Amino acid sequence: MTGRLRRLVASLLLAVLVTGCGGESPRSNAWHGGRIFLATGNTTGVYYQLGGGYADLINRHLPGYEARAEPTGASVENINRLANGDMEIAFSLADTAADAITGRGAFDGKPQPVRALARIYSNYTHLIVRTDGKIGTVANLRGKRVSTGSPKSGTDIIAGRLLNAAGLDPDRDVRRLNLSLPETVKQMRAGTLDALFFSGGLPTPGIKDLLTSSPGTFRLLPLDDLLQPLEKGYGSVYTTSTLAANVYNTASDAPTITVANVILVSADMPDDLAYDLTRTLFDHQGELISVHPEAANFNRTSAALSDPIPLHPGASRYYRGS
Repeated sequence: MTGRLRRLVASLLLAVLVTGCGGESPRSNAWHGGRIFLATGNTTGVYYQLGGGYADLINRHLPGYEARAEPTGASVENINRLANGDMEIAFSLADTAADAITGRGAFDGKPQPVRALARIYSNYTHLIVRTDGKIGTVANLRGKRVSTGSPKSGTDIIAGRLLNAAGLDPDRDVRRLNLSLPETVKQMRAGTLDALFFSGGLPTPGIKDLLTSSPGTFRLLPLDDLLQPLEKGYGSVYTTSTLAANVYNTASDAPTITVANVILVSADMPDDLAYDLTRTLFDHQGELISVHPEAANFNRTSAALSDPIPLHPGASRYYRGS
């Protein structure tokens, strides 16, 4: 059942209850019947954990609204479902959201009417290979079995761009598999995959489970040498950072590619609701930190720096302090 159908059913039930009680429900005048669905990502990823925590904040601190986080294939799927009205809030990588605004990449010729509530933490690109696989660079993935993440995910997009930057055709030069993170981890353990890409916050639960449960079997490859060709093709949306050894108890640090995450809503969301959602995110940030440590990296000043994704006017009003 889609989010749109769920809302229709909920609204019909609400109408029956209101009629039967002879009164007006506190949610009867709320946008979309007071139902807010959040498009997140894989169940073992950071989006899903933070999305669940954000939904809980909305339920407890935003009267008249009921929120629920939904697992998805992540960025591209999230934006598509946001744009078609199936979801009210979506987590996305900033590079994918930029494509949506400009109508390129997965949204070729079809700009999407989405707006940002906040730029939040940065995703770190993980490229994990088997230690015994003799793979030292991205170029060594030629002919290998590689998971590039769920279909229509931000991971799938950045993995394809990294393979191209290394001189490989993602669909011809590697045996590309579009797998969810849980399935990817399962196949890495079984030896039916040689490598995986995943873009996520630190630590990503599924990645931590893989690396800490099989010490020495897998390792992270550095990716920072591919920043220049990425910047040439896609601008400054990508940066580099170090994935520290203590995050997953690996043997050494891994310099890698990072990209910001954004929380998106539709352009037609009422300004007051967008303001309240943004205020709730920061007023109760401490509660969200207890859900996942990446929430500690939310910063009110940098949150407003969502370019090239336009801020929703309601969110912009919050950051201006008015």
